[in-house]
Amino acid sequence: MDKFNEQILFELSRDSSLTNIQLAERIGLSPSACLRRVQELERAKIITGYKATIDTEQLGIGFKAFITVGLSVHTKTAQTQFEEAITLSKEVLECHNVTGAFEYILRVETKDLKSYKQFHTNVLGDIEQVATITTHVVMDSVKDS
Repeated sequence: MDKFNEQILFELSRDSSLTNIQLAERIGLSPSACLRRVQELERAKIITGYKATIDTEQLGIGFKAFITVGLSVHTKTAQTQFEEAITLSKEVLECHNVTGAFEYILRVETKDLKSYKQFHTNVLGDIEQVATITTHVVMDSVKDS
């Protein structure tokens, strides 16, 4: 990993839609050298995919929250069952297993507070392994990358 590869990763993380020519210009390499480096990063599985940044407000998403979830049982089976259940929910955009006072942090987006309440009741409330739920409502996102 040298400074050119670091710059490639930085630029692509900011805007994955850059053309190879635009990327090469930004980092100061020839287009062919830049393309070889990008392909090398992809083969090495350092770059695992490309994502579109979506303005969720344009889609009617007005409620965002991070939710901490504690499980009632701390077994591998309980974790697997929780993870399988939570991956079926379209409202859950991220699910992270963490250490500390709870087992999971979820990033959830819904249309509004009423929709979130339905998710809270009908999804989280129906997963038998869930013991505690704490919701942290996002008021503003200063940095989201």
